[in-house]
Amino acid sequence: MVETLITSAPRHTERAIGGMTILELRGEIDILTAPPIGTRLDNLTAVALPDLVVDLRAVSFIDCAGLGMLCRARNRVVKRLGRLRLVTDSNQFLRILRAAGLDGVFDMHDHLPEALAAVPGGVFTAAAG
Repeated sequence: MVETLITSAPRHTERAIGGMTILELRGEIDILTAPPIGTRLDNLTAVALPDLVVDLRAVSFIDCAGLGMLCRARNRVVKRLGRLRLVTDSNQFLRILRAAGLDGVFDMHDHLPEALAAVPGGVFTAAAG
């Protein structure tokens, strides 16, 4: 009997608003799927003052490889004096961050408009529109 492993391949949608990039991820992020996403994040964080929002609301699973990819992106952004915001409404993802000792490390938002309106220093402006 041949066993076939079926996983949800991650997909992403990317758009730019002004100098900000929004990367919306979907599917599973694991040891097999994190490297290509990580490569894209490396490209997005290679510039001076990167401004990046990663929307994780449609991510169904993330493992330590995915967390490592996000940590690498965060470290690159901090080194280049930029901003990285994560958007998730998943209590499971927040529990994973706490278990890994990463709660409080990322700039987290429940909703995309909130993340887009966030300004450095944790002060928020009213969302346009």
